[in-house]
Amino acid sequence: MPRKQDVLSKLKATGVVAVIRTEHPGDLINVARALAQGGVLFMEITMTVPNAIQAIKEVVSALKDEIVIGAGTVLDAQTAHSAILAGAAYIVSPALRPSVVETCRQRDVACMPGAMTPTEVLQAWELGADVVKIFPAGVGGPRFFKDLKGPFPHIELMPTGSVNKETAPQFIQAGAFAIGVGGELANNAMIVSRQFDQITQNARDYIELVKKARAR
Repeated sequence: MPRKQDVLSKLKATGVVAVIRTEHPGDLINVARALAQGGVLFMEITMTVPNAIQAIKEVVSALKDEIVIGAGTVLDAQTAHSAILAGAAYIVSPALRPSVVETCRQRDVACMPGAMTPTEVLQAWELGADVVKIFPAGVGGPRFFKDLKGPFPHIELMPTGSVNKETAPQFIQAGAFAIGVGGELANNAMIVSRQFDQITQNARDYIELVKKARAR
């Protein structure tokens, strides 16, 4: 497994996490390869995917030198532990679960718990989060995100939820460490119909959006 600091450095450099939710995990190796070809080097396999832990293990085994695999929608310490054993290099949650953060700290694995309010953001950071995931980011949008970042310039924030090609550059310019992108990048329909070329193109588009937004 890559070192935590290397994971965080690579995420900051590339700036995009693909959040994968699908009912058909059989093609996730191909999805991961398609994302990597487009420059998106982080794929979060959510626990809502059938047999998600096994899927993580298989993708890590096949592509560990090409893409960094994490576990998403992690709600408890046991699931975090199982995902880490399967090879997940980072753990993401939609909510702040102190036991999940503590499990990650014990195993020296990057942890990205979810938060929405200033109080939750600060609590997550003080508990030891490496990046705080602002979720659902679509509720407040880039303006709310920018307001949150104001008092917390030292806290790394990653918006996830309803991030699209229009809002992605706005979040980056508002100070996002990285962005989490779901169905706009690779949705269930694309995966089922094996539209891997489209996923690669989407990945290229988001990587380019992030680069341009950071250069402004």
